Amino acid sequence: MPADTLIKPRLGEGIYSIPEAARILNLPSYKVRRLLKVYWNERFGKGGPPYSWGEGSAAAFNFLTLIEFYVFYQLKDAGAKTKKILIAHEKLAEHLGTSFPFASTTLLTDGGSILFEINGGAIINADATFQYNLREVIVPFCKKIEFNGEHIAKRFYPMGKRKKIVVDPHHQFGQPTIAGTNIMPITIYNYYKGGEPIEFIPNIFDLTKQQVSDALEYCKMAA
Repeated sequence: MPADTLIKPRLGEGIYSIPEAARILNLPSYKVRRLLKVYWNERFGKGGPPYSWGEGSAAAFNFLTLIEFYVFYQLKDAGAKTKKILIAHEKLAEHLGTSFPFASTTLLTDGGSILFEINGGAIINADATFQYNLREVIVPFCKKIEFNGEHIAKRFYPMGKRKKIVVDPHHQFGQPTIAGTNIMPITIYNYYKGGEPIEFIPNIFDLTKQQVSDALEYCKMAA
């Protein structure tokens, strides 16, 4: 296992419990728990540090692991088999020299193969063969992830980039916030549930109507 795996919380890298991650990713908690325990900690973390800290219900992990879980289920939804996804993770981790390969490169899929881009635009199969793939048009599926200049995930948009809700590990320990602010959607939702007229809320927090609308939509979706 590459040496960059983190086993304790660090400022700017996000902190997520299993229930928090499940809400952000819109997944059942048991699926997140299984990914963390069986695949990430016991398989990918075998012989090295785990991907989480804390035990049982207190287990938590960082932003890059959250992104890896998102990518795993995007690949599943696109038709990739679990075995192939796990092999791809291991081979990419070795090739890229990172414990978080799914958060460290632009992945693509044609529904069967898992592929990734390297410098120069070449597309390679992310499996045990690493053969070049000659297909010219394969659309990236991770449209909710924003990468930095080093191709590492830096932000996640749980409702898509057109909405004003973002998961940024540098804000509120990585909990969802309204883009451009440190305001959490639940704060807006609590004002709304408390009877505050929706037309007054933007003025209270110096937000746009769209920001307030997106915050309420997110909270209802994550409930």
